[in-house]
Amino acid sequence: MTKRVALYARVSTDQQTVENQLRDLQEVAGRLGWNVVDVITDEGISGAKGRDQRPGFDRLLKGIARREFDVIAAWSVDRLGRSLRDLVVFLDEVRDRGIDLYLHQQGVDTGTAAGRALFGMLSVFSDFERSMIRARVIAGLERAKSTGKRLGRPPTSPLKVEKVKKLLGAGTSLRAIARATNLSPAMVSKIKAQLVADGSLPPQSQTTGGA
Repeated sequence: MTKRVALYARVSTDQQTVENQLRDLQEVAGRLGWNVVDVITDEGISGAKGRDQRPGFDRLLKGIARREFDVIAAWSVDRLGRSLRDLVVFLDEVRDRGIDLYLHQQGVDTGTAAGRALFGMLSVFSDFERSMIRARVIAGLERAKSTGKRLGRPPTSPLKVEKVKKLLGAGTSLRAIARATNLSPAMVSKIKAQLVADGSLPPQSQTTGGA
């Protein structure tokens, strides 16, 4: 019997494309005689995000629950997700529905015992790699802080602060000030609070957030 296959592809940024992944998977499907019944993609979405933030992945899981496929084919294990917990849950769902999983880059086919074992190992290494990347980023931030480098947004210029102060004193609304100074309403509100706290702006000069 011809197997029904769903192809799943994902890229993390808008500058990337799923076309290369799908081309490889289509070639495999043709070679193995699979019937491609669905092509599902998530574009510009990190694999670390949950199901509720990945509409394509959510659709894939619903198809699995309804057993609309016999095989799920993805280009690589990290296209499915980067969390070990989520990958294990996904594999359990696939297994419970009697659906096979094919991973092109790793050459994994969970229709075999060896393929299932290898998938488990790959998911462990994927999660470990992500943890290492996170650790390197945190270490880099700590080094930057220790050398006195400023992290985050640059401070608002004194000229802008003074302009905000004058507009507040004139009774201008926060949103109008934000537009006039090219600052966010939240930043204008923060500057206002600082000015009131240090006595540079009398409390009666506080404005509303209206336009």
